[in-house]
Amino acid sequence: MGLLVMSSAGFLLTFLAFYLYVRLNDAKLMRLPPEVEATFSPHRVTPQDAREAAERLEKEPITIGEHLPPRTGRRYIVVGGAGFLGGWIVCHLLERGEDPKNIRVLDIRAPTRPDLTTGRAQSVDFLQVDISDKAAVDAAFQAPWPGGNTSSGITVFHTVAVFRFYENHPALLPLSDKVNVQGTQHIIDASRAAGVSVLVFTSSGSICVRRTRLWLWPWEKQPEFFVQVITDDDNIIPKRHEHFFSNYAASKIKGERLVRAADNTPSGAGILRTGCLRPGNGIFGPGGDILCGSYLVRQTNPTWVSNTLQNFAYVENVSLAHLCYEQRLLETLAGSPDPDLGGQAFGITDAGPPVTYGDVYCVLNTLTDGRTVFHTLSATAMLLLAHIFALLHLARTRLRLAGSPLAALVPALNADLVNLQPPIFALTQVHLVWDDARARVPPEQGGLGYAPPWTTVAGLCKLVEEHERAGGKAEARSLGGGISLGFAANRAGKGVERVIEGLALDPTAVRN
Repeated sequence: MGLLVMSSAGFLLTFLAFYLYVRLNDAKLMRLPPEVEATFSPHRVTPQDAREAAERLEKEPITIGEHLPPRTGRRYIVVGGAGFLGGWIVCHLLERGEDPKNIRVLDIRAPTRPDLTTGRAQSVDFLQVDISDKAAVDAAFQAPWPGGNTSSGITVFHTVAVFRFYENHPALLPLSDKVNVQGTQHIIDASRAAGVSVLVFTSSGSICVRRTRLWLWPWEKQPEFFVQVITDDDNIIPKRHEHFFSNYAASKIKGERLVRAADNTPSGAGILRTGCLRPGNGIFGPGGDILCGSYLVRQTNPTWVSNTLQNFAYVENVSLAHLCYEQRLLETLAGSPDPDLGGQAFGITDAGPPVTYGDVYCVLNTLTDGRTVFHTLSATAMLLLAHIFALLHLARTRLRLAGSPLAALVPALNADLVNLQPPIFALTQVHLVWDDARARVPPEQGGLGYAPPWTTVAGLCKLVEEHERAGGKAEARSLGGGISLGFAANRAGKGVERVIEGLALDPTAVRN
C-alpha cells in the first residue's frame, strides 16, 4: 500500500512539474517582447482597422498595372506558371501587353485558376513538365513556339519548388534536392542551350533563418535566436545543415547558388544574366497560397503563434519584384550605366511594417464576419507532439525509401498532420523582420527600384474579397497547407484527400 501511495505521489509530482514547465516555457515562447514591438511594429491591428482597410480598397482599388515595367515583346518561359506565384507572373505579363503566344508555361499540372484558363490566358502555351526530368526540361525549352517567334530574346522565371518544409533530417534532404537543386540545374542547362538571356529565380527568405532551441531551461528568458533581423548579407546564412530551419531552406540555398554562379556565362550565341529574389516570409494572396488562404479554407484553426511578429509577402508584390529584376538585367544587357545587379540576391517584402499572426487573424476573422476563427493552444505541448510526429514520419519515409515492407507498420501522417513537425516551430515561433531596403533603392544607386503597392493588411483584404467572390472555393494548393488537428477535419481534411487522389499528388510534397 505504501509503495502504491509513493508511486502515485511521484506520478503527481512529475505531472505537476511538467505542467509547470509547459506553462513557464509557453510564457517565454508565446510572447512579443515589448522592445521588439516598439521598434518594428508598435500598432496592433483592430477590427476597425480591418474594416477601414477593406473600405479603402473597395473605394480606391490598388491596380498593379501602373506599377509594372513596360512591355518588352520578348518570349517568356514561366517555370511553375500554372501555380501560385508563377500564375501571377503570367497574369502580369499579359496585363502589361505581352503576346500570350510568346508565353510558355512549364508545370507538373495544368492550370485550373479561372484567370489562367480564360480570356487571353487561354492562348498561353502550356507544357506538362517535371523539372527533375532533364530530358523533359530540355525538350520543353527546345519546342517550337506557337506564334512562330524565333527572333526575340527569352526570359525565364523559375518559381518551382518542392515545399518539404516539415523535414530537417539530412537523410531526407535528397527528397528536396531532387527538385530544388537538380531541377534548378536542369533549368539553367536548358536555358543556356536555348540561348536564354535573363533568368530570375524565386529563392526564399527562409534560407537566412537560424534554427533555435525552443526547449528552454527554467533560468533562460528566451531562445537564443528569438528575434532575427534579416538583410541581404550572405554572411548571416547558416553554414551548417543543422542550423537551417528545415531541409527546404537547405536545398533552396543550393539552388540559389547555382543560379547566381550561372550569371554572365555563355548562353547560345550570347550570355546569361541571372538574379534571385528572397520573399520574406510566407507568400500569400489569391490563387492558392498555403498560408493565409488555408486559414480561410479551414475556417477553424489552432494556433500558438498569435504574438509572433514577422513580415509577409503579398503575391502581386512578389511578382512585381520579379519583373523589376528582369527590367534591371535587360537594361544592363542594353548597356545601361547603372550598377550591374547580375548574380545577386534581394530580399523583398510588403510595404509597411511587419505584422503579428494575431494581426492576420484579426483581419481574416473580421472580414469573414467571424467565420474564420483561431483557437490558442500550448506551443510547448504542440512542440512535444511535433517531435513524436517527426519520429513517425522519419521512420516511415526511410523505410519506404529503402523498399522495406515494415513501412506499412508505421502510422502514416495525413496531408495535414505531416506539417506539424519541429521545423514549422523553428520558422514561426521566432520573430523575423526582413529588411528589403536594398531592393527599394533606385536602379542608379544599385537597387531594383522595387516599390510594392500592397501592405500586408491590404493584401489580406484582397485575399478575403477574392475568396468570398469564389464562393469559398479554393485552389488545390491551399487545401494542403497549415495544420487543423481535426478542428475542421470533416470538411477540409476530406477535401484535401479528394484533391490528392484526383490529381495523383504526393501528400508529403506541395509544389508551387
